[in-house]
Amino acid sequence: MRIFEQLESEVRGYIRSFPTIFETAKGALLTDENGTEFIDFFAGAGTLNYGHNNDKISQALIEYLQKDGIVHGLDLATSAKKNFLQKFYDTILAPRNMEHKIQFTGPTGTNAVETAIKIARMVKGRSNIVSFTNGYHGLTMGALALTGNAFYRDEAYISRSNVSFMPYDGYFGDEVDTIAYFRKFLEDPSSGLDLPAAVILETVQAEGGVNVASSQWLRDLEQVCHDFDILLIIDDIQVGNGRTGSFFSFEEAGINPDIITMSKAIGGGLPLAIVLLKPELDQWKPGEHTGTFRGNNLAFVACTAALEYWDNDDLSEAVKSKSEVMLAKLKEIIEKYPEANASVRGRGLIFGLELPDKNFASEVSTKCFEKGLIIELAGATDQIVKFLPPLTIKEEVLLKGLEIIDESMGEILEEKNNRLTGEF
Repeated sequence: MRIFEQLESEVRGYIRSFPTIFETAKGALLTDENGTEFIDFFAGAGTLNYGHNNDKISQALIEYLQKDGIVHGLDLATSAKKNFLQKFYDTILAPRNMEHKIQFTGPTGTNAVETAIKIARMVKGRSNIVSFTNGYHGLTMGALALTGNAFYRDEAYISRSNVSFMPYDGYFGDEVDTIAYFRKFLEDPSSGLDLPAAVILETVQAEGGVNVASSQWLRDLEQVCHDFDILLIIDDIQVGNGRTGSFFSFEEAGINPDIITMSKAIGGGLPLAIVLLKPELDQWKPGEHTGTFRGNNLAFVACTAALEYWDNDDLSEAVKSKSEVMLAKLKEIIEKYPEANASVRGRGLIFGLELPDKNFASEVSTKCFEKGLIIELAGATDQIVKFLPPLTIKEEVLLKGLEIIDESMGEILEEKNNRLTGEF
């Protein structure tokens, strides 16, 4: 690991949590240079929904490169883009009666968020945006202003203007209706809340701690937006692309967002970000919002292949089935170790195991790595062990990973108990 310490910036992060050199990967498994195999419950922070080196995607990429297909094309018309647009319309938009236009932005999620809030402000002629407590929307300047976590925010370099925060669903427990709270601020001309151009939120706050908004809360929020002429932006970057079982995370709620941001898994493992916006919002002048890498042709090829998973309900049903398996096992672990005061929440194949004791979640992640499982943390104080396996993970591999969680928690708690009792 010396070369990374010598040459790579101190900003490197995940490499510190998982200090080994990975060489190959397939499906839900990673292998390092020593031949040690790891189960992947991280999946590139939700980028690898279809697994590492998915055969369908890899074959499409190989064939495209072998015939000298366009790799970089700015926003020129290419065969790869044409095929992607047609496939996305036929498989995703048309069956859901969605008329959204597709905008290609720079290749990361934060680029999509920047684009979404820029067009919202331009269309509405208002600058304020409402974000929600524990939200995470990226780390470029505009997106960072929407991100709640204090670790990423610093008065020295962030512009906090033109963003207001409201409490997310359940932020105050069950005692406070946070939609009524938001509505009260909007109704009161002396509340100090400027009428926003848009609200932006994740239906499941992944980095924020796997906080799940109820379908009713989402519907109520949509109604508030309609009542006050506010655009509704759903950030589906991490929990879209099938993560919750349906392709979009908001489908269960039956809402119709004005703008949707997507990245991570939309590129089939390659960099790609898109903004879906209702046609009446597509008021850009040609070239008004641009970028050298807007639209990645290799990612178009990868995504077109990956979208074949959505030609039927097989993947969606598999996610729901494996979700039940995961939830049942996590509940079993909670009951097995009552001293951990653990709780679980999530949807589809994103779950969070909350371990409130200081540093316990971190210890579990470290112990899991020692036992061959990659799993990361979330939440304001890294108190959440976040489960984010590939959607295509085999059930036996999923269960093996969950057993590692069980064993790791048991060993850590036993070690703590021995220290308390003086037994070694």
